[in-house]
Amino acid sequence: MPRKFLKRLMPSVDKVREVKALGVFGEALFHPALWHLNRRSAAGGVATGLFCGLIPGPLQMLGAGIAAMLFRVNLPVALLTTLYTNPITIVPLYLIAYKIGTAVLGATGGRTPEPPPDWVWSQIGASMEAYGQWVLGLGAPLALGVFLLAVLLAASGYLVVRLLWNVYLRMAWAARSKRRQVR
Repeated sequence: MPRKFLKRLMPSVDKVREVKALGVFGEALFHPALWHLNRRSAAGGVATGLFCGLIPGPLQMLGAGIAAMLFRVNLPVALLTTLYTNPITIVPLYLIAYKIGTAVLGATGGRTPEPPPDWVWSQIGASMEAYGQWVLGLGAPLALGVFLLAVLLAASGYLVVRLLWNVYLRMAWAARSKRRQVR
């Protein structure tokens, strides 16, 4: 992958150290493995972000940060990858997860899930509460489906990043070999 490009986008460790609110994590947040960018750490960061992106509510980045520290994968990549879920994508993802859960658990009791409630921008609190009640009404098939979808997305993301990184390296090696032969 274009490592130099990604390095330019990532914040420096020194800038992160200046944020006083992050002092609660102590020196664990500044372990070199969390900021090093290589095949394993980038692929692990993507997998962590994809898995934690399906955590309900605003806890995705906190979950991705904690998981990145536990697994020693690239922290900025993990945090950035969680952004694939947003108010537009979360409902279709949860519907896919529900279908996966019902397929694994079997029958749904013969009923189809209720459609998601309408979002009213002038009443954000009520809309969030309505979505929460809707999600809770989906029950066990949704819970299992979210977990399985998160595992599937994480594994796929990990493999895709590793594959693309290997393709990029092979192309770079071939170009370097070609340049050496011209001399």
